[in-house]
Amino acid sequence: MDTIDFELRGDHIALDALLKATGLAPSGGSARQMIVAGEVQVDGQVELRKTAKMRAGQVVQVGGANVKVLAAPAAA
Repeated sequence: MDTIDFELRGDHIALDALLKATGLAPSGGSARQMIVAGEVQVDGQVELRKTAKMRAGQVVQVGGANVKVLAAPAAA
C-alpha cells in the first residue's frame, strides 16, 4: 500500500480537494464521485461528505493508498 504525506497550507483541506491535490483523483468531479460511492475512508471509517475538513493527523484511505495529513510548517 502506498503512503503519501500531504502537508497542509492552512488548518484544513476539503476531502475532495485533497484527493485531487494528491493525484488520487484526476479531477474534482471524479473525487466527489469516489466519495459518494463509499470508496474513501477517513481514519478507518467510510466518509460520504465531499467537503469534510481534513486536519493534521488524519489518514485518508482510497484504493491502495494512504494519505497522511500533516500540519502546515510553522512560519519563520
